[in-house]
Amino acid sequence: MKKFSFKIRGHKYDVEVLNQNRNIVDIEINGSQYSVELEHEIQVKKTPTLVRAAVQTHKTIQKKEQTSNYLVKCPLPGNIMNISVNVGDQVNIGDNLLMYEAMKMENVILSEKSGKVTKILVNTGDAVLQDTVLIEISL
Repeated sequence: MKKFSFKIRGHKYDVEVLNQNRNIVDIEINGSQYSVELEHEIQVKKTPTLVRAAVQTHKTIQKKEQTSNYLVKCPLPGNIMNISVNVGDQVNIGDNLLMYEAMKMENVILSEKSGKVTKILVNTGDAVLQDTVLIEISL
C-alpha cells in the first residue's frame, strides 16, 4: 500500500503498510511483519483532493507606441481596382482613397481621418484579404 522511511535516534526504519482492516493494520518494518491496533481508525478519503499550483498574477503592462499614423484596412477580401491618391497627397475626411471589388460589387473606401498619405501598400490588381493594411495616413 504505502511505504515510509523513518529515522529515530539515528536508526533508519523502512515501514510498509501491507493491509488495513478498520483499526488493525499489518505493517512490515525492516523486513519483520507486525500486526498493530490503532487507537483510532484511519478514515480513507474516497474523493481525491486536488492540489493546484498557485496562480501567478503578475501582469506586464506594455505601453503602446504612440503613432501619429492611421492605417486604412480592407473591410472584406477582394481585388484592388483603382487607387485615387498618391504618396504625399493631403486627404480630408470623406475623400475617396481607392476602389476595390469584393463579392462582385465595387466598393469605395473613403478616408476616415484627415492627414497626409505616407504609404500606399497595394497596387491596382492586387488581391487582398480582410484587415490587410492598404494605405497609411500621417495625422
